[in-house]
Amino acid sequence: MTGAMRLYQPASLDNLRLESAEAPAPGPGEIKVRLLAASLNFRDGLVVGGFFPVKDGLIPLSDGAGEVIAVGEGVTEFKQGDQVVSTFHPKWLDGHIDKIHLDNSPGGPADGFACEEATRPATHFTRAPAGFTPAESASLTCAGVTAWRAVVTDGKVKPGATVLIEGTGGVSLFALQFAKAAGATVIATSGSAEKLAKLKALGADHLINYREEEQWGAAVLALTGGLGVDHVIEVGGPNTIGQSFVAARTGAHVAIIGAVGGFQIDTMPFAIVQAKRLNLQAVTVGSRRDQIDMVRGIEASGIRPVLDRAFKLENLADAFRHLQSGQHFGKVCVEI
Repeated sequence: MTGAMRLYQPASLDNLRLESAEAPAPGPGEIKVRLLAASLNFRDGLVVGGFFPVKDGLIPLSDGAGEVIAVGEGVTEFKQGDQVVSTFHPKWLDGHIDKIHLDNSPGGPADGFACEEATRPATHFTRAPAGFTPAESASLTCAGVTAWRAVVTDGKVKPGATVLIEGTGGVSLFALQFAKAAGATVIATSGSAEKLAKLKALGADHLINYREEEQWGAAVLALTGGLGVDHVIEVGGPNTIGQSFVAARTGAHVAIIGAVGGFQIDTMPFAIVQAKRLNLQAVTVGSRRDQIDMVRGIEASGIRPVLDRAFKLENLADAFRHLQSGQHFGKVCVEI
């Protein structure tokens, strides 16, 4: 008998319970995976905190990686022993898909990967990058694919472009690495001198401490000779987007991704969007094809994920507390 962490209602860290669970043998088109690692995202914290309503007894965490231990009839893409990583939108294989069909993301509303074994359709996984540890692979599903979609699929960042990233969360760090691999100049913000030094070590070309530069949008303009950046990886949400618009060049691509800075703000800076003819593109992770392309890109460029700390499955609540403290740099992971 294997184990799984379940979230019971009312959702809270105190209602996470490690219980016995057993994944069935794979049916036609399915694979059974022995999970070896998972990673945490801001969204997972919203699930366990009750912000997103989910079923009683949900297995949380959208990102999981492990080894194929059994293959169902008709599966040709994977074999026993293959290293795989989960996808965030299992129904979104490629191209366009309507939001109504994005209804079975693991970790909410569907069961996720805070478990030792999982049996799913083979299309719910892709191969993991060669040579990656399970924790490195598990960091890719949400943050990695989101950054890839923002920088590569939608953004089409080219050599010589300027890219602004905010903070040091998983999406921002992947975006920094993907943008540098594409030949872009990267401007990075953080409120921590220590984290800014780490961003510099990762390849950021220019650094802004937003605690010292409250009007950091103007600081970005100064760094770009008054023009602004070609691309903004906007993860802060309503409380940072106004400064992002100030920092953006006329016609810039603004990837709107999250709201780690909070959801409440009184006004939407509409006038500057119109005046600058900004291209706003919301990003809700990406397709299985995006993940496949990202894995190939990672292998070609030699990029490695930035990992912070790893926790045991039974200490999942502590992992969330660490994530919510904001002290991490890179992905917070779970070893299973």
